[in-house]
Amino acid sequence: MLIHSAFNRAEQVIRHWSAAGSPVVVHVDKAVNDEKFKSFVSKLRDLETVRFSERHRCGWGTWGLVAATQSGSEVMLKEFPDVTHVYLASGSCLPLRPVAELTDYLRQHPRTDFIESATTADVPWTVGGLDQERFTLRFPFSWKKQRRLFDWYVDFQRRIKFRRKIPEGLVPHMGSQWWCLTRQTLSAILEDPERETYDRYFKKVWIPDESYFQTLARLYSPNIESRSLTLSKFDFQGKPHIFYDDHLQLLRRSDCFVARKIWPHADRLYDTFLGPASELRANEPNPGKIDRIFARAVDRRTRGRPGLYMHSRFPNDDWENGVTASQFSVFEGFSDLFEDFNPWLAKATGARVHGHLFAPDKAWFEGGQSTFVGGLSDSAELRDYSPRSFLRSLVWNTRGERQCFEFGPLDNQAISWDLARDSNAQISVISGAWAVPLFKSNRNFADLREEAARLQKIESEHLDILRSIYTKSKVRIWTMADFIESPMEALQTVVDEITGKSLRRLNEAPRMADLTGFGQFLQNLKNQGMHPYLMGDFPVESAPVNAPRPKRKPYLVR
Repeated sequence: MLIHSAFNRAEQVIRHWSAAGSPVVVHVDKAVNDEKFKSFVSKLRDLETVRFSERHRCGWGTWGLVAATQSGSEVMLKEFPDVTHVYLASGSCLPLRPVAELTDYLRQHPRTDFIESATTADVPWTVGGLDQERFTLRFPFSWKKQRRLFDWYVDFQRRIKFRRKIPEGLVPHMGSQWWCLTRQTLSAILEDPERETYDRYFKKVWIPDESYFQTLARLYSPNIESRSLTLSKFDFQGKPHIFYDDHLQLLRRSDCFVARKIWPHADRLYDTFLGPASELRANEPNPGKIDRIFARAVDRRTRGRPGLYMHSRFPNDDWENGVTASQFSVFEGFSDLFEDFNPWLAKATGARVHGHLFAPDKAWFEGGQSTFVGGLSDSAELRDYSPRSFLRSLVWNTRGERQCFEFGPLDNQAISWDLARDSNAQISVISGAWAVPLFKSNRNFADLREEAARLQKIESEHLDILRSIYTKSKVRIWTMADFIESPMEALQTVVDEITGKSLRRLNEAPRMADLTGFGQFLQNLKNQGMHPYLMGDFPVESAPVNAPRPKRKPYLVR
């Protein structure tokens, strides 16, 4: 047993093993001060089958962990000749089943070594970008305490194409450091005449405790079960999961003999599993029973719920599980072209229709509300502190209800890319419609020309974003000239997208602004040197929009 902290819990577990007739050899990290070590030794003095091995300094991923295991194993094999299997555990390991069950299980497998051992090509769990390289490069620096030196030296070796020679006959394998080996295999590893060569090589391997015994066992074991009898789970960063009191039923379901890593203050777990033994079970250890739960936990932690932002991934772009929580619609230019578009759309679709949520003066919520669901304020200053968070919060707070809002070149354009890359967004654009309010306004023409040039530039850049190869939203763009040729068809398309395809046709339309003279207005802009191209091809004298078409002569097709 390798111990470096939580000595009170380690003492409980040692007494549990010893009471069941299993000898225990303890290694205490050399980093622990002598006073604490001596106190711990004195507390276990009454146990005849407990020994202490030579102490080594055990840094994470360093050779000290292998040296400590070697020392403890040598004491075990020398002091207890009747031992048939050696089980490696840590001070944070907890037996989940009676020791008698483990003893019976090993008696049924007298020549089997239980050690996770796989080649680097077959290992999917390496985290940190080093798999085969951990065996061909040198690692004299600590990854945790000397990170800059560690990274620099790895990069240096890569640049000069340095490669270490793997000792002849060795095929590097990796796996969990928590194993159970037979006496024959373990003694063969420790007494190998080439041990000095192997030790010298593995001292410069990265994380040797996950490869030393895993590799050498392949030389001597007649029968390897490539799995650990210890339940140990790791998160997506390679850090071990810690088990707490509320994991009691989960640990029971695993049918594993030992679990790691147990929180030292999990009183309920220690009281339950170290208490009186319940009826014996002959179940095969099966951590796969709970793998699905851990997979879901990793997915929830790394991806979360669609559109929900949490502190664990909020600062990282592209870590979100969907930009927003549900579908919403954006309308650009519709309220400029139609006088009563918002109430008409709300009636036609049943959706919540807002005004310009990103207007310069305020967020125009439906009905002019000053606050909206979830405590969202209409303050432009608060909204513009993080426009993307404002949008995401709006959609999250109202999920289950379709949100629609207006957008245009006068609004805050910081949200453009967020709209474009959001697969939940449905964006409908009538390009150039912003010119209608200018046409209706009573302003000096020089000011109108300057404002038109500014707005056209803004909308042009926005449309470039919507047409980008990175756009994921559903975008429909009409020029103003194309739209007014058949407005009902376009409106029907928009409504169908929101409500779903329907056989019901629109029987009323919003009232379109009077565009008499609009073509001449555009021509005047051209005459003043400004080219209004986003509106499409408007004739100087526009024909009435709803003029009846001449009736076609009937004809017969045979």
